[in-house]
Amino acid sequence: MNASVDSVFPEKYRILSGSALKMIAVITMLIDHIGAVLLSMYQPAQKILFTLFGREYNVYLIFRDIGRAAFPIFCFLLLEGFRHTRSRFLYGRNLLLFALLSEIPWNLMFTNTLRYERQNVFFTLFLGYLAFCAIEYFQTRPSMQLFCILGLLVVSIFLKADYGWRGYIFLLIMYYMRNDKPGQAILGSCWLYYEWRASFAFLSINLYNGKRGFIRGKSAKYFFYWFYPVHIIGLVILRQLLFLS
Repeated sequence: MNASVDSVFPEKYRILSGSALKMIAVITMLIDHIGAVLLSMYQPAQKILFTLFGREYNVYLIFRDIGRAAFPIFCFLLLEGFRHTRSRFLYGRNLLLFALLSEIPWNLMFTNTLRYERQNVFFTLFLGYLAFCAIEYFQTRPSMQLFCILGLLVVSIFLKADYGWRGYIFLLIMYYMRNDKPGQAILGSCWLYYEWRASFAFLSINLYNGKRGFIRGKSAKYFFYWFYPVHIIGLVILRQLLFLS
């Protein structure tokens, strides 16, 4: 039986399993990347539809704003995976492996070449995961904890992975506030002020009921790893066929 999950919502409203959160994260990420790769090249998507709070919105911006919710949900799922995985080593190995596999598709997405100065989000998640491991391993040695956290922060600055050092700090916020969902939502939202649309992700995170859900087995698990590089390659091919051929 799953333990009760702290939330800003009463327990009866916590209807989202881990599987449902994964689907929300994947769908919002796909929407974001459709905007970044395809709609950025499609002129009708740039036409202003309305103005809200002084900001002009078009289809492209709507897609990108919806996509902001993906990163916080992926960070939350990473933390849940860290807490419940049977093998910390294999979990970390998979993150690093798919960070490397995703690099060429990521470069093609932004530059249409094999080189790009920034790295994909798997690297950010991997650094956060290493920080989680270090915090737990050195829990009786706070000086070593601090050394590892700061060392990984320096790596995140020089690595220039997606969301950068801010994303790394956000992962630490998610970890340290893991047992206080309301506080996690407030502090996480404050940290994401520069991407405030991402704060809406905490609504779905607080609807999480602590259950695994319908996605089970290795095949389903690795689908979500493979989806990242494969969908990017698909979008790059579509962009080439529709706009660059």
